Amino acid sequence: PTGFQAFIQGTRTMTLTIVIALLSAFFLLASSIKLTGWQKKIFEMQLAMFESYGLNRKTMFLVGLVELFGAASIWFQGSGLGSLGAAALLATSVGAIFCHLIFDSWKDGIPAMITAAFSAFVLWQGWSSINSVFT
Repeated sequence: PTGFQAFIQGTRTMTLTIVIALLSAFFLLASSIKLTGWQKKIFEMQLAMFESYGLNRKTMFLVGLVELFGAASIWFQGSGLGSLGAAALLATSVGAIFCHLIFDSWKDGIPAMITAAFSAFVLWQGWSSINSVFT
């Protein structure tokens, strides 16, 4: 590649790494609270939110497992596992957006909108690894 192409590729790789790091940190924190309840105040707020949506503690635990899987597996870019992790995070983010729009206000869904956009970006960057599985 030419100097400019190498610069663009390097910028893309750096951007992807930063987005993955941000997503992973956010969802590791979020999942750890959902799974263990170590941060009591946030855990109780999240559980109350889940219950107001008609969901229970078991559902919150399952969401935490999906978030943990996604947060860990998105680091495996270039493989189907990385793309599957990004898809898992995108799905949880879209679910959160849906719940906030239906039961709360759109403003409550802003963090989920950001994580959905980041997850979609990571999934898009890894799309070739998914496509190669089916071709």
